[in-house]
Amino acid sequence: MLDLLTPLHVSTDEVSRMRPPLVPLATLIGRELRNEKIEKPYVKYGQAALAKKGEDYFLIKPDCQRVAGDLSTSFSVFAIFDGHNGISAAIFAKEQLLDNVLSAIPQDISREEWLQALPRALVAGFVKTDIEFQQGGETSGTTVTFVIIDGWTVTVASVGDSRCILDSQGGVVSLLTVDHRLEENVEERERVTASGGEVGRLNVFGGNEVGPLRCWPGGLCLSRSIGDTDVGEFIVPIPHVKQVKISNFGGRLVIASDGIWDALSSDMAAKSCRGLPAELAAKLVVKEALRSRGLKDDTTCLVVDIIPSDILFLPPIPRKKHNMFSSLLFGKKALSSVSKSTNKLSAVGVVEELFEEGSAVLAERLGKDFPVNTNSGIHRCAVCQVDQTPADGLSVNSGSFFSPGSKPCEGPFLCSNCRKKKDAMEGKRPSRTTVTA
Repeated sequence: MLDLLTPLHVSTDEVSRMRPPLVPLATLIGRELRNEKIEKPYVKYGQAALAKKGEDYFLIKPDCQRVAGDLSTSFSVFAIFDGHNGISAAIFAKEQLLDNVLSAIPQDISREEWLQALPRALVAGFVKTDIEFQQGGETSGTTVTFVIIDGWTVTVASVGDSRCILDSQGGVVSLLTVDHRLEENVEERERVTASGGEVGRLNVFGGNEVGPLRCWPGGLCLSRSIGDTDVGEFIVPIPHVKQVKISNFGGRLVIASDGIWDALSSDMAAKSCRGLPAELAAKLVVKEALRSRGLKDDTTCLVVDIIPSDILFLPPIPRKKHNMFSSLLFGKKALSSVSKSTNKLSAVGVVEELFEEGSAVLAERLGKDFPVNTNSGIHRCAVCQVDQTPADGLSVNSGSFFSPGSKPCEGPFLCSNCRKKKDAMEGKRPSRTTVTA
């Protein structure tokens, strides 16, 4: 079990002592404009949590390697698992998900190819983890927000309502996940009902409806998760995936369970801890959420700083100041100078989006370029990575539900078990008998 009772007492003196020395903005901007070669960044992190039900878990692995023993291939993994109806799904996902993702990435490929393969591997890994967990007969479920950092590239996969935000050095806060709460997500409500589920609020005595929107049977407020064996297959484990490249000024990730986000907006969470080291920042985010809402739910926060190799801490984001005296004295020229300075400042926080996809249709997420061993005729299941003969393997393109242009002989291929899972998620066979909670 995790140590969820991280001390949160933070004094004003401690905050002052831990604030990093300022790095001149001109130095940072000059480096970017000269396009200097920047070495791989440092990754520093902090964690804080308070337990209400004890169902939040997290994963911190800062020293992973694409090639064992080669430090130049290092990457980091950070994740939060917010369990519900028990802890078994959260524990299982924490222990198995990373291995399942990595097993879906081809071996002996370049870093660029590895990063390109990562979004699809995340989909396969999430689905495989869900299948394996459900085979055990457990009924709990978990949200997952799973973050992989390789150099300046950040890849985030998520199901449920845990969240990851990026606070760039330009002061822009970006949301890297999509909430799969039925209350807020119209597209997910439509998908659930199209797949055979019902969406509505809890009925109490007298016919009154209360609480958030839920899917029935099961009564879950989320449309995507890992686990939840006792609800319909329309609750899918297929993650939203987003991959971005941040500028070489660095940035801060705040990854947290809904105990944080039910109390704080993304902007509030980012602003509450700017200019502080990651370890202290995580404590302050949890403390601010507790002050705002009280301890209503498990509250877990990871703060991850991606830092240029030549500085110790992310510098505080400078506030833009407008000199009214200069404007009155020099008129348009002063305003023009302010505008140019603002443009340079905004360039500091530029985030390049490399990939984003959130479809819940497995065939759309796996692509068609999976390798096939042409000599042996052996196909490999795109989800569970089990080799199979053509007689056993089925292409995700086969079946009457695909367009006439689809070719059943094209990959990727699924084994019979993963094919059944795919069909069930798309409402092509009856879901399991469920029990209303």
